[in-house]
Amino acid sequence: QVQLVESGGGLVQAGGSLRLSCAASGITFSTHAVGWYRQTPGKQRELVAVISASGVTNYASFVKGRFTVSRDNAGNTMHLQMISLKPEDTAVYYCNAQRRYSTYWGQGTQVTVSS
Repeated sequence: QVQLVESGGGLVQAGGSLRLSCAASGITFSTHAVGWYRQTPGKQRELVAVISASGVTNYASFVKGRFTVSRDNAGNTMHLQMISLKPEDTAVYYCNAQRRYSTYWGQGTQVTVSS
């Protein structure tokens, strides 16, 4: 059974930092592209950052320079380091893993940035 478990969300003031983590099990983590998406009420889930199996990263324009995605294949984990957080970064952040036709999601972790 595939499980993606996010952690590290919480409440932070604008300008602050948070580090999200995603622990994966039930998949060969190193062969999957993994990434972070976020969603706010009434809006579609949107891409935040992804890192391919080979380590190539891609970021949404609204987080470039502020967020950094990384992966630890030995530990089956992925991280999202977020700095200079803004109130508009408030959302539920979801971990995602993809390989060919398979896509997996975590349950999400809430990030709230107060002004």
